[in-house]
Amino acid sequence: MLYGEFVGGRSKPLLNLVERGAVRKFAEAIADPNPLYVDEAAAKRSRYGRLLVPPTFPRTFDYGHIEGLKLPSAGMIHGEFHISYERPLFVGEEVFCRMRLEDSYDKQGRKGLLGFLVFERTGESPDGARIFTMNDVVVVTEVVRRVIEA
Repeated sequence: MLYGEFVGGRSKPLLNLVERGAVRKFAEAIADPNPLYVDEAAAKRSRYGRLLVPPTFPRTFDYGHIEGLKLPSAGMIHGEFHISYERPLFVGEEVFCRMRLEDSYDKQGRKGLLGFLVFERTGESPDGARIFTMNDVVVVTEVVRRVIEA
């Protein structure tokens, strides 16, 4: 099992600031014209009363690293992604983010043995309240495995 010794390992929490300019650029990049992300007047009139972030924006945060776990810088495949929110995330907030390797398993593919890494990434407010949980799966191909295991 690829990286099996790191299952259960966690990164230390890292502070991320939800910056207005970064949210604007992200909304433009994903072509989402929702005014609640960029128009303060519209956001103030909304039920939230302030600027929101697009739902997938937490992908841009820094979640740190798990001590000793060195993932390759290239060659991994994005497998799956799911995010759930406890409450909306707002522009200007400070968010403490961390990640945990939840699972690692192998499957035989058409072109060799594939490794699957299941990560949980979380974001919390400064007082420790959970804002979101993001689960994603990364696929490591046979070619990349050979480099890692060499």
